[in-house]
Amino acid sequence: MPEPSFRHLLTLTAHLERPQMVAQTPVGGRKIVMVTGGTFEGERLRGKVLPGGGDWALTRDDGSLVLDVRLTLEAEDGDLIFVTYRGVRHGPDAVMKRLSAGEPVDPSEYYFRIAPLFETASEKYGWLNRIICVGTGERLKAGPRYTIYEML
Repeated sequence: MPEPSFRHLLTLTAHLERPQMVAQTPVGGRKIVMVTGGTFEGERLRGKVLPGGGDWALTRDDGSLVLDVRLTLEAEDGDLIFVTYRGVRHGPDAVMKRLSAGEPVDPSEYYFRIAPLFETASEKYGWLNRIICVGTGERLKAGPRYTIYEML
């Protein structure tokens, strides 16, 4: 069986509100953060992240942050694309403390990966409904930036 190969799909930057909720629940530390906007750009599509999406993140006992994100993207031609992804972010305690404090941290110092799925009624972008993607993330001051790759 051939090894998988990847092609850059897009880079997405999201802007976040302050968390709506930060609480220790029976299943872990819950943080709910709404998305206020952002942008995405790739060779085959580009546009903006619409406000109203969010991340229902959970910090597990082992310190890993598990992402549960839903976003609506609007391509530059007006077509809408729903994207949902799960992901994991973790790293050494000292690095994660710097990240939480809002300090710039090189993404090579921590693990930040996502597995997005796309859904659209658009004929032009219907191919997104039929692909598998993975992405790498980095935490910027305004929010996360993801580089997303289509698995070929």
